[in-house]
Amino acid sequence: MTEKDKKKEYYINFFLNKIPTSNMELKKFSSSFLTVEEYNKKEFLYKSGEIQKEVGFVCQGLLRKYYINEKGSEIITGFINENGFATDYPSFLRQKPSKYHIQCLEPTIIVKIPYEKLQEAYQKYRDNEMFGRLVAENVLTRETDRVESLLFESAEERYLNFLDENKEISNRISLTHLASYLGMERQSLSRIRSNLTKQ
Repeated sequence: MTEKDKKKEYYINFFLNKIPTSNMELKKFSSSFLTVEEYNKKEFLYKSGEIQKEVGFVCQGLLRKYYINEKGSEIITGFINENGFATDYPSFLRQKPSKYHIQCLEPTIIVKIPYEKLQEAYQKYRDNEMFGRLVAENVLTRETDRVESLLFESAEERYLNFLDENKEISNRISLTHLASYLGMERQSLSRIRSNLTKQ
């Protein structure tokens, strides 16, 4: 087995161990169609207007999900790191063009699950429905948290809560990207950080 094959096997097993099932037949079937891809920093996993043919599981790395508004500004709606799913899930389920870009902020390793094979797995194995629920919960929780923070928290609260809930990635994100995600200007975020340092 080559180094490349060993690496692929390692990441596929890493992903399969995250699926909440002990059904070895399902895991064997899944491993037959999973692929592993490596991306460089700034490379795109998906671009707006594309139909996502796979859902991506992040084994290593960090990505941002964003759209471009009517003023031409990039609005970040989420960061996806290790053990997260990089997808516009509603678009993936409907096989409709996405409005979002998903871009790597670091060198990234992704396990990809093709749409057609996932549907086949759903039909063959009832256990596989747990995987669909896992993805949906992961994506929905992440995106609902952001919307609710914009609605119910002050700018300072949003920043502090982000730091508290995202310790593993907070020092991997630029101020510009973090400000966009938190729904504020970069200068405002710098001011909040400065004020907190003085306290």
